[in-house]
Amino acid sequence: MARNEEKAQSMLNRFITMKAEEKKKPKERRPYLASECRDLAEADKWRQQIMREIGRKVAEIQNEGLGEHRLRDLNDEINKLIREKTHWERRIIELGGPNYTRHSAKMTDLDGNIVDVPNPGGRGPGYRYFGAAKKLPGVKELFEKPPELRKRRTRYDIYKRIDASYYGYRDDEDGILEKLEGPAETKMRAAVVEEWMEMEKIKAEARRAVKSGAVAEVGAVSKILFEEEEDVVEEERRMEREKEVTEKEKEFVAHVPLPDEEEIKRRVLEKKKQEMLNKYTSSELLEELTEAKTLLNIQQ
Repeated sequence: MARNEEKAQSMLNRFITMKAEEKKKPKERRPYLASECRDLAEADKWRQQIMREIGRKVAEIQNEGLGEHRLRDLNDEINKLIREKTHWERRIIELGGPNYTRHSAKMTDLDGNIVDVPNPGGRGPGYRYFGAAKKLPGVKELFEKPPELRKRRTRYDIYKRIDASYYGYRDDEDGILEKLEGPAETKMRAAVVEEWMEMEKIKAEARRAVKSGAVAEVGAVSKILFEEEEDVVEEERRMEREKEVTEKEKEFVAHVPLPDEEEIKRRVLEKKKQEMLNKYTSSELLEELTEAKTLLNIQQ
């Protein structure tokens, strides 16, 4: 019995295969330029074809054992197909079709975060890396985030965050403290007012007692003045004594005899003579006197 390989090489089978290929339509080739396509359905078909090619190459580039050169070539081919897909999507929009660019996939880093890679040319998406190509030397550094330098806050930044709440000015806005402190405040205010009125009575009674010399009493019970009130009373007594002394000093009485004008001249002359005697010795004084006599004789 003949094997399958031998059957396929038989004349009849080769003839049948040739006739079947002749009946098939010639294989269509994707246009080089998307602008050459005039049919929306054809443009959508070529876009789907490009998407399938991209999917196959993306699945292939996930293998890290392909080697650096093969990974770089695959990544370049994928980027070329993506650019071509963009042209076909733009052509579909021109022909009145849906806008596929609105829901296009984003590029992600090794952690799955979306990375925006700008295109230096300003046309379409930038160069992208897929699969194992992200871990190639020189590429992995592009996806690593630089370490965040913790900037030291200045005094201006610190004070900029300080508001009224920092100083406790807004503690009463919720109304809780007001309810708790209200009764206590009223009680303390009444106690302070009562103490002040009592002290005023004691002061008034103490002033009257100072003037009259009687014992200060409020009502039927004798009150003992506080130390501060005693100081007030002592201050008032001291001021009254100073006032009496000032009135007495207004009348000046001289209890020591004052020298007259002649007495003053005599004392001044004696003081000058004493200074002269202290200034010169006896021999110097004798020489001065001799010179003075000689001058008098010459003048005579």
